[in-house]
Amino acid sequence: MEFGLSEEQNLLVDSVHRFLDSTAQLPRVRRFAEEGNDSDLWQGLVDLGISGLLVPESRGGVSLGFVEAALVAELLGKHVTPSPFLGTAVLMPALLNQVDPDSSLLDEIIAGTLRCGIGLAEANGARLGAALIERNGKLSGRALFVLDAAADVFLLADARHHLYLVDAEAAGLTTRRLATVDTTRPVVELTLNNCAATTLATDAEAMQRLLDIGRVMLAADTLGAASNMIEQAVIYAKQREQFGRAIATFQAVKHMCAEMAAELEPCRAFVWYAGHALNELPDEARLTACHLKAHISEVGKRIAKTATEVHGGMGFTDLVGLHYWFKRIGFNRQMLGTPEYLRDQAARLQGLVA
Repeated sequence: MEFGLSEEQNLLVDSVHRFLDSTAQLPRVRRFAEEGNDSDLWQGLVDLGISGLLVPESRGGVSLGFVEAALVAELLGKHVTPSPFLGTAVLMPALLNQVDPDSSLLDEIIAGTLRCGIGLAEANGARLGAALIERNGKLSGRALFVLDAAADVFLLADARHHLYLVDAEAAGLTTRRLATVDTTRPVVELTLNNCAATTLATDAEAMQRLLDIGRVMLAADTLGAASNMIEQAVIYAKQREQFGRAIATFQAVKHMCAEMAAELEPCRAFVWYAGHALNELPDEARLTACHLKAHISEVGKRIAKTATEVHGGMGFTDLVGLHYWFKRIGFNRQMLGTPEYLRDQAARLQGLVA
C-alpha cells in the first residue's frame, strides 16, 4: 500500500510554504511577540483559501479534509506562524458542518471577517477556580487558556461537554491576557457574568470529536516545529567550527542529528493517517488522535532539547530565535491533554483501564 500525498495536496503545501517563507520569517514573528498583530499573515492565508479549507464548496469553501488541514498546520508550526488557524479555520467550521451547516458564520469565516477563539480546556478536566455554568441561556464562571486574544467570538466548553458561542463584546465578559511560554499564541482568561451565549451542541460526541481534531492539528504543528529545529541544527553544525573543523564532522554531533531525523520521520505518516482517520475511519479516529499527540509531544520535546544542544550556548540566545520553536512545542504538549493524560484516555478506550 502506498500512502502519499496527491498532486493537489502537494500544490497546497507548495503554495502555503511559499507564502509563509516570504512573509512569516523570524523578524515578523518577533514583531508579533512585541505587538500582537497578525492581521497581515492571516489575511494572506485567507486569500489563499485557508479559512475555507473545511467549508463545503456549496458554501463557497474549498471542501477539503483533515489531512489537508494537518498539512497546513505542519507548515504553520514549521514557521512558528501566529494565526487563528486552529479555532477559525478548523474547529469552528468542523463543528458548524456537523451541527448547523447553513450557519451564516461560515460565510464570515471564509471572508476572513470573523476570528474564533477556542476554550476547550475544561473538557479535559476542571481546573481550580475555573468552571462554566449555564442558566437560561446565560453563562457565568471562568474559562482558562482560551486561544486567540483577538477573537471576535469564543467557542467555549463546560464540564458537561456542552459547547457555547459567546461574542467577544458580550455584556458581562471580561478578558485578561495570560502569560505563557509561547508568545506566538496569545492566550486569555475569560470571566463571564451572566453573558448571553448561543448553545451550539449538547452532544458529548460533538465535543469529543472537536478534541480529536484539535489534538491532531496540534500534533501536526509540533511536527512542523520539530522539523524546522532539526534543519536549523544541521545548518548550524555545518557552519560552526571548533578545533579548525565544522562540528558537523564530529561523530557525536552527526549521531545527534541523525537520531533526531530518524525519530521524527515516522511521525509524518502518523499525522497523515490520523487526518485520514478523522475523515474516513471514525471508529479509529479517537484512539489514533490520543496516541498521535502523546507520542509526538514526547518526540518533539526530545528534538527541541537536542537541537538546542547542537547549537551550544547560541541555542539559548534570542539572536538565533530557536526558543520560539522550543516554546511552541512545549505549549502544544500541554494543550488539549498531556502525553500522560492522553495515554490514560487511550487505555480506557481500549478497555485496559476500568
